[in-house]
Order: sequence, then C-alpha cells, then structure tokens
Amino acid sequence: MRKLIYGMNLTLDGYVAAPGDDIGWSGPPSDELFQWWLDREQESALWLYGRKLWETMSSYWPTGDEQPDATPAEMAFARNWRDTPKVVFSSTIDKVDWNARLVTGDAVAEITRLKAEDGGAMGIGGATLAGAAMRAGLIDEYQLVTYPVLVGGGTPFFTALDSWVNLNLVETRTLPNGVILTRYETRR
Repeated sequence: MRKLIYGMNLTLDGYVAAPGDDIGWSGPPSDELFQWWLDREQESALWLYGRKLWETMSSYWPTGDEQPDATPAEMAFARNWRDTPKVVFSSTIDKVDWNARLVTGDAVAEITRLKAEDGGAMGIGGATLAGAAMRAGLIDEYQLVTYPVLVGGGTPFFTALDSWVNLNLVETRTLPNGVILTRYETRR
C-alpha cells in the first residue's frame, strides 16, 4: 500500500493562499527550504494535483530548468517534475500534459485505488483535493511549512472534519526567515 503525503507552504494562521489566491506572502524560498522541497519531490513516485495547483505548477516547471537565472536545484526540480508521473483531478479542464493524466470523476475513489497499489509514496497538493482525501481518512503524513505571516483569510490548509485525526510529530525544524517545518504522521 502506498503512503499519501500532504504538504504545502502555509501562513501561521493556516492558509495556503490569501484572498484572491495570493501566495505572495511566501516570497522566494530560502535555499535550504527549496532543497527540502526538492528532496520531497524526488522521494515521491506519483503526484496528485488539484486544478489550481496544477495550473500554477504547469505554468512554470515544464521549462523551469531553461530559465537564464535557474539554480542547479531549480534545474533538478524542473527535470524531476517533468519526469514524475502526475494525476490531475478536475472537472473544468479537458487536457493535461507533462507526464500527467486527467481524472474528472470521483477523486476519493481514484485516490483510494491508487493507495491500494504497490509503489512509492504519493504526494498530494491543492487544498481542495487534499481536503477531500483528509475527510476520507486517506492522508498518512502532513508536512507543514509555516511562514511567520498572518493573512486573515483565504484558502485553508486544513478542511472541516467529521471526526478527530490523531497525529504523531515526526520532525520539526527551524529554517531561515523564521519558517518552521513540522511533519506529522497519522496515528492508525
């Protein structure tokens, strides 16, 4: 059975995007944080994306390694992003590319099916998609990269739940600029 990991940058008050889908509060990541995200990308055998995050990622990373100011880590990230299989969940787009396939039907059923397969860990990104997986009890690990900023509203990292989810802290680390990394595994 595959492990499903949900991780994103978020504000101290718990939002992955401020109103208007604004993510400008996160600014460019430190080299240490970018390397951490690169390591996570390289450890994932499959990525699951909601539409908004897919549109953000696919607007830059297919050619991110060709940018004149790309760092070696950014070049590695772009190559890995292109090479890693991806599943995009959306009912409003009709085509995806860059080693991705589109699922327009029941996301929870498809994620459940993918988890049951043999293979490496899966990353899930996009708060709406991850929220559906969270409510279904499918998330095995949460990776929170918390920035010291309050935005007062927007898209929350966590969704409303029907019952508690007990977690075990597996890592905490302070990164440059006051960013705090915490990882939790779901207690089963």
